[in-house]
Amino acid sequence: MSRMPHSHHHDASDLHEGVGHTHDHDSAELESDGADLLDLDAQVLHGYWDSALDLATAALSERAARGERSPARVVDLGAGTGTGALGLARRLPDAEVVAVDVSELSLARIHAKAEAAGTGDRVRTLVVDLDAGWPDLGPVDLTWASMSLHHLADPTRSLSELRRVTRTGGLVAVAEFDEPLRFLPDDLGVGRPGFETRALDALSVVHAEAVPTLGAPWASILGDAGWTVTGQHDLVIDESSPEHPLAGPYARGWFDRLSHGLADRLDAEDRLTLTTLLGDGPLSLLHRTDLHLRGVRTVTVAHT
Repeated sequence: MSRMPHSHHHDASDLHEGVGHTHDHDSAELESDGADLLDLDAQVLHGYWDSALDLATAALSERAARGERSPARVVDLGAGTGTGALGLARRLPDAEVVAVDVSELSLARIHAKAEAAGTGDRVRTLVVDLDAGWPDLGPVDLTWASMSLHHLADPTRSLSELRRVTRTGGLVAVAEFDEPLRFLPDDLGVGRPGFETRALDALSVVHAEAVPTLGAPWASILGDAGWTVTGQHDLVIDESSPEHPLAGPYARGWFDRLSHGLADRLDAEDRLTLTTLLGDGPLSLLHRTDLHLRGVRTVTVAHT
């Protein structure tokens, strides 16, 4: 397969499932860490995932209940480690689910999870770079794309191609967020207050340079690609760390990825703060009891 001709850093706020990109840090270890972070995202933010996938599958579930056109073909576009693909398979028990991604490591995890869940006969994986063209999947009923479309060189063109292979009345659901999650209180007890805000401000500059479509107006892009937008749903994430035992490891994985692409844009004091957060001491992310996950992810639904 071919990949996109350009590459960029993958950092904390760029948690996504991939459809057409390469790694600046071309190592199995970094790819594995990213896959682990996606798995943590699914566990810690399970409430968000349930709501988002319920939105994506509502129309097909209603159609199946009426006995109309079943089974369906469903695509998870940029499937990562399979949170979407496995969730789609559970919600649509008669559907064939195709998990598309550029990472063979991530797709191997999906295959193992599907086998363990007893859905291996309905969930198949496909390694592909959508910037090289749309794969031959046959007619599609529903496409789920979570944090992946902003990596495409020309998302309007790719969404136009997707529309051409989608059945009449078929759907696409695009999940993205304009800003990364926040985890930290303003005063960390180390360094000067406001570390997370400064880090995210620097990150926005990185993204403006490397990923210009991150935070794009997806309703408008879908419209330009010929889709009819039927809804835009802002799903609020607001969870305190005591609510989930993996919040600390999740936050650490998030900031560890941030450190690969952002450390050289922080001043000396903030670099020291980041080192403290990633360490093992009492003020580290693994031991803090004041984490508060908050943010908004938007799910845009459209039909042919």
